[in-house]
Amino acid sequence: MSAGEKAKIRKIVTFVEETHSEMGRAVNPPTRRAAAAAVIENPCAGKYVEDLSELMTIGEELGEILTQRAVAALGIPANAIESYGKAAAVGENGEIEHAAAILHPKLGTPVRRVLGKGAALIPSSKKRGGLGVALDIPLGHKDAAFVRSHFDGMEIRIPDAPRANEIVVAIAVTDSGRPLARVGGLMKDQIKGEDGLR
Repeated sequence: MSAGEKAKIRKIVTFVEETHSEMGRAVNPPTRRAAAAAVIENPCAGKYVEDLSELMTIGEELGEILTQRAVAALGIPANAIESYGKAAAVGENGEIEHAAAILHPKLGTPVRRVLGKGAALIPSSKKRGGLGVALDIPLGHKDAAFVRSHFDGMEIRIPDAPRANEIVVAIAVTDSGRPLARVGGLMKDQIKGEDGLR
């Protein structure tokens, strides 16, 4: 860990899903999504802390590290990423606000910088849980939130995290929408990408 790093990272885990068929129908090309998750020490665990700026700074750092890892796992250019999402799970000695401090004020800027764009809000979820808790990372198109084919989610779990004084922080990215999407709405080739909605 370099001197500039704020997060005390115990481990980073990367997940890749590749779907080749649904209901007996080929998905060609396969839909692919990846998540990178960091297990970090929670500096605010076990006590009430009014100023959560330390967690906000950690979020900024992890936004860059985890987005780079997730994109690398898909093996495509960062600007080819189509959707994204973020999530955090705090251990039992943390509070939901700790997850919010990591995910919201500063994490998004480095995610968008790595991807080269990202007009839409980054969907997010947060929870408290113990070892191996399922973390559901919501997904949405990075430039237009109304693209229904990209409303999705990715579930991950790490068997030995979060410990009571830890937080699991994750970023997920995709190279496409859901397999065989067919519920209508705005199509990705109709995106204007100006307001983050359409």
